[in-house]
Amino acid sequence: MRRREFISLLGGAAATWPLAARAQQLVPVIGFLRSTSLADSTRLVTAFRQGLKEAGFVEGQNIAIEYRSAEDHLDRLPALVADLIRRPAAVIVGNTPSALATKAASAAIPIVFVTGSDPIRTGLVASLNRPGGNVTGVVFTSVDLTAKRLGLLHELVPKAGVMAALLDPNAPEIEIELRDLEAAGRAIGRQILFVKPADERDFAAAFGTIVQAGAGGLLLGGGAFLFSRRRQLATMAARHALPAIGINYSFAEAGGLMSYGASLTDAYRRAGDYAGRILKGARPADMPVELASKFELVINLATAKGMGLDIPPTLLARADEVIE
Repeated sequence: MRRREFISLLGGAAATWPLAARAQQLVPVIGFLRSTSLADSTRLVTAFRQGLKEAGFVEGQNIAIEYRSAEDHLDRLPALVADLIRRPAAVIVGNTPSALATKAASAAIPIVFVTGSDPIRTGLVASLNRPGGNVTGVVFTSVDLTAKRLGLLHELVPKAGVMAALLDPNAPEIEIELRDLEAAGRAIGRQILFVKPADERDFAAAFGTIVQAGAGGLLLGGGAFLFSRRRQLATMAARHALPAIGINYSFAEAGGLMSYGASLTDAYRRAGDYAGRILKGARPADMPVELASKFELVINLATAKGMGLDIPPTLLARADEVIE
């Protein structure tokens, strides 16, 4: 989604706010904080609002939501967190870097995270069942599905002897991704070429390496860095006629060929429900971290046609959504 659409979405809600409530802030404030751009987050915001509604809260009526983004500059997060704390926000909801920055700033304000990483490994919580402290949230598992994604890519291009994996070297789960991909590659008898660009300036060289190696397919790893560049990566993969699969719907929506993973919209809906429960008095320390339960395969037929690629009917039949 584009920035103008996101601003329109927010503007429509703000216009309904009673003037007295806006002036005096008599309603509780929720901070919605992301390290990546809000312009591409319209679906997530809509799902988050739906979760809040299910918990009994409607933006502009009995809650206010303050939206903040670091626009991929992690060094901006501490100032954004400080601003939300001064509001004061009754709860802050964020992705992994945002939640970590908020936790570092406060041991009191309730935090609800939405993450694709292991929240224990990243230091967000001490336990999934009893998080303790002021943090809880929702996990959309991505790493555990690595073998499944490789299998789907192999089904699409069964004759490819080499598959490439583009990984974020700074992602919290990269060692697990490497291990799982190596095992999955051995299981199907395929060589896996690992490419780990440090930043987007390395993308051209990374794709050059992949093409030179004769890779028949590309798997994108997890992490906020690759997620925030998904549109650029989808374009580059299509330019090289390289079938690629990402970790969730957002990659296919951005023009990527295919994605498989936990539903991000479902994760944000559940985060909205958690935020609402906290506003009603629930303590994050007593709220178990929720794990993904809804998964989706998305295929972008427009991208496939542009690449001259035929999607096997058996694969199309299993897709949860087909983008025409």
